[in-house]
Amino acid sequence: MKQTQDKERNLTMMMDEYELTMANAYFNDPSIDPNTKVSFDVFYRKNPDGGGFAIFAGLQQIKDYLLNMHFTDEDIAYLRSVGHFTEDFLKYLKNFKFTGDVDAFPEGTIMYPNEPIITVTAPIIEAQLVETEILAQVNHQSLIATKTSRIVRAAAGRPVSDFGARRAHNNDAAIYGARAAYIGGAAGTATVSAGQYFDIPIGGTMAHSYVMYFTSDNNDYSKSELQAFRSFAKSYPNNCILLVDTYNVLKCGVPNAIKVFQEMKDAGIQSKSFGIRIDSGDLAYLTKKSRQMLDAAGFTDAKIIVSNSLDEYTITSILQQGGQVNSFGVGERLITAKSEPVFGAVYKLCAVTDAKTGKTIPKIKISETVEKITNPGLKDVYRIKDEHGRAVADMLAIKGEQVDMSVAGGYKFVDPEQPWKSTHVFDNCTAELLQKPLIRGGKAACEDEDIQIIRARVKEQLETSVWPEEQRFENPHKHYLDMTPAYYNMKMELLREEDK
Repeated sequence: MKQTQDKERNLTMMMDEYELTMANAYFNDPSIDPNTKVSFDVFYRKNPDGGGFAIFAGLQQIKDYLLNMHFTDEDIAYLRSVGHFTEDFLKYLKNFKFTGDVDAFPEGTIMYPNEPIITVTAPIIEAQLVETEILAQVNHQSLIATKTSRIVRAAAGRPVSDFGARRAHNNDAAIYGARAAYIGGAAGTATVSAGQYFDIPIGGTMAHSYVMYFTSDNNDYSKSELQAFRSFAKSYPNNCILLVDTYNVLKCGVPNAIKVFQEMKDAGIQSKSFGIRIDSGDLAYLTKKSRQMLDAAGFTDAKIIVSNSLDEYTITSILQQGGQVNSFGVGERLITAKSEPVFGAVYKLCAVTDAKTGKTIPKIKISETVEKITNPGLKDVYRIKDEHGRAVADMLAIKGEQVDMSVAGGYKFVDPEQPWKSTHVFDNCTAELLQKPLIRGGKAACEDEDIQIIRARVKEQLETSVWPEEQRFENPHKHYLDMTPAYYNMKMELLREEDK
């Protein structure tokens, strides 16, 4: 596996100032023991685009960040110039190192709202300072991976490539977006640096400027286009994909491509990959007509690639209209997740462990907006699967609580949306513990995973454990987050205490 970009630069100062102001206040309050450990959960509240699930991405960058946190002399000097922090606190930062524990879902895990995908347990100041970078990575990469998965599923087995770098919000958004897109199922990317950093297949052909550069007598566009195609084919005989919509797709673009393909054939060149790309116009109509023309000329193996503001809905429409497409290049609507560009993961305190007694106290955030009430305490997250391996629900349990799915009569659970019902039982099911150790005592607790493994994890879950009904774009089946009776009772007791 190639080295990731973040191991080569210091992102420690990627934080909101309120993390530093709170840390400074903790540090200077004599009533607070700085060794007091706290736990924060990372979770999100709703799936993007009204979908049935999301895909967890960005964990490797979070791990790199936490293991390499340090404040440089320049960082300290800048913070001193701000004037908001005591000198003793700045001295503390000079020797700062993350020493906590992190548990997380494996990257590429299918995830659902309101379950802790990452739990950070660390001394109070350390846990407070890491919030922004953790959320930035989860929110961006999970969003792009999830959007890409929707687009890939719409393509129905046809390869989808990320063409989005030029429309991304900046270079990092392009690079990490390409990584997330590959995890989500994209076949590759046009972003060269993403290929270099993360070992993602890269690909690209030509732009309209290449065709427009060539000129001919009397501004004969068809003749100059043919000249451009011949030039490109000479350089790339084994990957000759010609952009045919610079002037007129059906009148000159496809006919000129056919001429070049025929010339290659007559010269004895057997191209490994050849075809056309269409980047504008009525893509369903143009691909059908182009396919007819290519087939009639004997080039049934010629590929048709389309691009131009595509997403899961436009791709579905093109294919439903009989569009003849071999692969899709998807840009701005993938790399920006244009339809819903905010993922919404949050970082909430769930427990405090007394430094002297070692007793862990669950914490809960209460709101008049019911969906903003948090799930308190240290907890385990289980994925419950039926005898066929399909995930029927996820379930929260108190950390370390015994969950035995083999009990006679099935395992009884609580549906927090219908807690009055006594008939909720998991029968003939298994329980998979989702969170795994990522960092222990500030040191890596597992090996870095190759991106191919992460990508394969997504594919395997969609094929074997996620119900097709959850994968619908419209009105997907809801995946339930249930609770063990012990966990539910603990949460209700905290709510009752707050209501006194």
